Amino acid sequence: MSGNGSAILFSSLLRCCRSLEVLKSVHATMIKSNAHQDSFFVNQFVSQCSRIRQVGYALQVSAQMAEPNVFVYNAVFGGLVQEFASRECVELYVGMLRSNVLPDGYTFSYLVKACAQLSAVELGAAVHAQIEKLGFGRQILVRTVLMDFYSSIGWIGEARKLFDEMSDRDVVSWTAMIHSHSCVGDMISARRLFDEMPERSVVSWNTMIAGYGRSGDVETANSLFNEMPEKNLVSWTTMISCYSQNKRYKEAIECFERMKAAGVSPDEVTMTTAISACAHLGALNVGRELHLYSMSNKLNFSVHLGSALVDMYAKCGCLEKALITFYKLEEKNTFCWNCIIEGLAIHGYGSDAITMFRKMNEEGKARPNFVTFVSVLSACNHSGMIEEGRRLFSSMIKDYSICPVMEHYGCMVDLLSRGGHLEEALNLMSTMPMKPNAVMWLALLSGCRIHRNMELTEISAEKLLSLEPNNSSHYMLLINIYSEGKAWEKVERVREMMKEKEVQKRTPGCSWIDINGVVREFAAGHMFQLSSEMYFLLLRLDRQLKLVGFSPE
Repeated sequence: MSGNGSAILFSSLLRCCRSLEVLKSVHATMIKSNAHQDSFFVNQFVSQCSRIRQVGYALQVSAQMAEPNVFVYNAVFGGLVQEFASRECVELYVGMLRSNVLPDGYTFSYLVKACAQLSAVELGAAVHAQIEKLGFGRQILVRTVLMDFYSSIGWIGEARKLFDEMSDRDVVSWTAMIHSHSCVGDMISARRLFDEMPERSVVSWNTMIAGYGRSGDVETANSLFNEMPEKNLVSWTTMISCYSQNKRYKEAIECFERMKAAGVSPDEVTMTTAISACAHLGALNVGRELHLYSMSNKLNFSVHLGSALVDMYAKCGCLEKALITFYKLEEKNTFCWNCIIEGLAIHGYGSDAITMFRKMNEEGKARPNFVTFVSVLSACNHSGMIEEGRRLFSSMIKDYSICPVMEHYGCMVDLLSRGGHLEEALNLMSTMPMKPNAVMWLALLSGCRIHRNMELTEISAEKLLSLEPNNSSHYMLLINIYSEGKAWEKVERVREMMKEKEVQKRTPGCSWIDINGVVREFAAGHMFQLSSEMYFLLLRLDRQLKLVGFSPE
């Protein structure tokens, strides 16, 4: 195989390769024409292998070459780093040096990325020393990946030193340093660099918006977003994610709608973020529309999008649809299993949640993590399965080597308290490696109310009020407990405490309602359109409930 015509034909054949079978066919043609020893053709072949995620085959083909050059090695390095096969990348680099093939700047860019993926501090420092020794330290690409490496291991000062010493910087190096500062929450330094940039790219703007989102400054993120001279899909997705991660889900969906109105088509990542916002809002109709939109536009139903849909349907009360979506997914990761287990748990199907957990273990493709056990313990809690909860809690530690965190202990304390095992719950709290939080003491106090244990009521109430002295709901719960026990003196004492500490309910209850696909927010005591109709309907329902014998507490 030689000549420009053959090279063009070969390149065309490679571009059509979308599977391992076709790659093998092209490789066979290369072997017949002896092109499998030509660095130019092997370089292109290996690059295509990496593009369609067949890096293992790329390694095999490159290993058959008698004298691969640095370009072939670089193509393989790129594929290995893309697949996070960092150790293999380092091992191949050692083999390359033993073959007396000299590295170039691209070689070191991939090698440094591999060190970052491994969090290999000493190896990265050694590679940096070799970079300086061979004279590649002044290349912008190499210095930029070194900045990323030092930032990834938390050495921001070293990264900034490299940046400050650069005699020539491009927009990528500026953006990399901004990203480094924003990742550690130093938005002041990030903004200073952003304002000093001689030119900005869309990526620079997106990096700043994402940084403000992570730090909780949604207003500044939104202000920058509105100032952007040009927005791409990533910009919109970043802003939607910014709202979602700061629990401003209604605004996340509104931003998504504005994106569509601007003529920007969402991808799988955007849809996943928007559907997750619907899950938190309980906006079933909007979520259904997004599901339909995904199907109509033939988006890739990856495990991430599928998991978001399962989570959305489960949290919106449509458990049957969540199960259908779950079983239709070809690939299920741990998050996906966690979503369906949690969905079953919150709907009271505790035994079904445990059965699903067992199926997860039987399939063996996704390993349970600490979130999985929060879900299964919650399932036991919702269904009152005390013995099963004890067994799972013990199994989590012994069989899965998962160290319990606050959430696991909280589930167990709640489970034991609801079941009347108040002394056991208190003992568990006292043997924990961390101090019990207010949620645990509240669970114990609620258990005391159910089982009328006045002795432990005093202990849990004292601890709870010392942790959250201004939470009015705790005082009201305590008043209810004393009232039910006819301890009127203690009721009066709690009321006096509230007066002394000037405790009052400052934040009204807030809810979201999905009306004809539009999510509306309202708070207790607030007047809004249709308020009178809603109150009239609630009054009618209250009267009908009383007619059938319902008596509120």
